[in-house]
Amino acid sequence: MKSEDTPFEGGPLDGRVLPVLLGLTGHPPKVYRVPVPAADGGPPTVLVYRRVQARVSVGVPPRERSRAWGRLGLHQGWKYEYDPSGDTGSGSGRKWPWSKTGAKDEGATPGSHTDE
Repeated sequence: MKSEDTPFEGGPLDGRVLPVLLGLTGHPPKVYRVPVPAADGGPPTVLVYRRVQARVSVGVPPRERSRAWGRLGLHQGWKYEYDPSGDTGSGSGRKWPWSKTGAKDEGATPGSHTDE
């Protein structure tokens, strides 16, 4: 598996560069969770880091570029920023129509109630 040296900012890992495994698309995961064991043997604390763009290319200086080109703004790597709220983002993401929350399961078809 491929890995990429990725810098961490904020929190206990501030300033460290760690190798992070890349996914099938060649990108590191969007959320990086680091479990820290508790000193008293209790449940571990989980530090949450979110992936953000590390830098963007500047392109050609304004006086040397034409209107058609503009700034390129190409992506140049990733970094992780500390999320102090610790929200893992399990509730966010894609909303599929068949996984509605709070939907009543009363019958197979609407209006399938029997008359009394």
